[in-house]
Amino acid sequence: MTKNQKILKKLAPILVYGRPVLVFAGMICAIAVMLNRNPSVFFLGTILFFISMVFDLVDGWFAERFLPNTNLARLADRMMNRIVYSIVFPLLAAGMMWRLMFAAPGHRGIELVHAVFVLILCVAVLIRDNFAHFMRGYATRSGQEPELQEINRLRTIIAAPLGFMLYIYAFYVPPSGAPSAIYKAFERISVLPAENLLVVEILFLIINFGSMAVYSRKYGAFFLDEICMDDNLLRRRILSVFPNALTLMNAVMGLLAVFFAYQGKMLESYLLLIGAAVFDKLDGAMARKLGLTEPLPDTAGGKGISFGAVLDDIADGISFCIAPGWIFYIAITSYPDASVQALPAGLVAIVYTAAGFARLCYFTLDKKSIPGIFKGMPTPAAALLVIAPLVVLGQSDVQGTQWGQAVALFAAVLMIFTSILMNLYPVRYIHMGRFMDRNPWFTWSMFILGIVFVFTPYFGYLAFTLMALYVISPIAIRSIDPKAAARESRHG
Repeated sequence: MTKNQKILKKLAPILVYGRPVLVFAGMICAIAVMLNRNPSVFFLGTILFFISMVFDLVDGWFAERFLPNTNLARLADRMMNRIVYSIVFPLLAAGMMWRLMFAAPGHRGIELVHAVFVLILCVAVLIRDNFAHFMRGYATRSGQEPELQEINRLRTIIAAPLGFMLYIYAFYVPPSGAPSAIYKAFERISVLPAENLLVVEILFLIINFGSMAVYSRKYGAFFLDEICMDDNLLRRRILSVFPNALTLMNAVMGLLAVFFAYQGKMLESYLLLIGAAVFDKLDGAMARKLGLTEPLPDTAGGKGISFGAVLDDIADGISFCIAPGWIFYIAITSYPDASVQALPAGLVAIVYTAAGFARLCYFTLDKKSIPGIFKGMPTPAAALLVIAPLVVLGQSDVQGTQWGQAVALFAAVLMIFTSILMNLYPVRYIHMGRFMDRNPWFTWSMFILGIVFVFTPYFGYLAFTLMALYVISPIAIRSIDPKAAARESRHG
């Protein structure tokens, strides 16, 4: 072992076990800030949280590489994560309320919503950690060890910077003298709009629910063998809670998209609709994985409509029929141009919403459905298509220009065109969610492309281009075997 490797091996325990000490010290600093508003104490607490964030991003790699007992290293890393999250997120929830009461007494309504959402996020994080601990513990006792490193790493990558940003946002205190360059950076974070922070927090909430969904999808049926014994009906009722919860999150994302549209945040509204589409994919995939789409043996001949199917239709109706029409109406009626406001936005929105509901009814009642293939354009894709031009329309450099008028008119025409496309049942579309599962390279390419463009003025153009390619995709999928299109993985 070289000298550098010996140093790194000694450093690994510090990285793994030092985070709780750092965040606990940061919590003491935050409490001191709430009591006396000392900028020096705030600065110290922020530095401690920054060091903890860096440790959080690299400690897992160090633990697996340089600690002698790999299993102990993994358990220690998980335990440190639980301790850190148990300190950080309740502290941030308290800090947001303190900011509203003392640091920002003239707060806006959205800031109160944001503070309440941080509290909900805190509860969700703690529930997820205990749920994951339970699932891992049961799997270990039953001779299985869950390895879900990818989604755990993604959760860590977002959780650490998010906790650092919210710490600054909640406890920022103006300096007594001229601020340094670092303090100016803290100030810029402290004045970030609550709407922008909400988008990142919603993404983190989705990841936490996604983590719970993955654990449930992989081990839900396994641990219920002991709980339910031979009671298949009880087993199904318990398992149905998980996909139904994801379905509810689909509807929540749609309602939040409308809320952000009212705030003039079309980009954030579009991202929330993407979140709704992700939840729509997850709930169906989980239901199929848990065997909830198949009838019970003693009811194989029945033709009842399940509660889950009704709930799914309601959620899809909210997120992909009502929400896009509502967002279109908001965007057109609030646009600062009389010629655009003269467009029949209400009528167009009603036509689109009605067409979306007609599409959902056909999908539900179709007795000759083809797994993996949609007859007519699916409503999630339709929603993402029609809202993409509104993201462009919401940009400040477009509003009030001739290009803005052209985009608004195009958006109205696109709403009608998509309404027809959704109900053009001879046209077949591939199930994009299953296609992405079978082709991870495509999923990661789209994710990286989206991350790059979301920070530029061209995200709306990118989104419309991708959805336009999906519109013409039936030309390319005519030769695809439906059995291949129905597969949800590369090997399934």
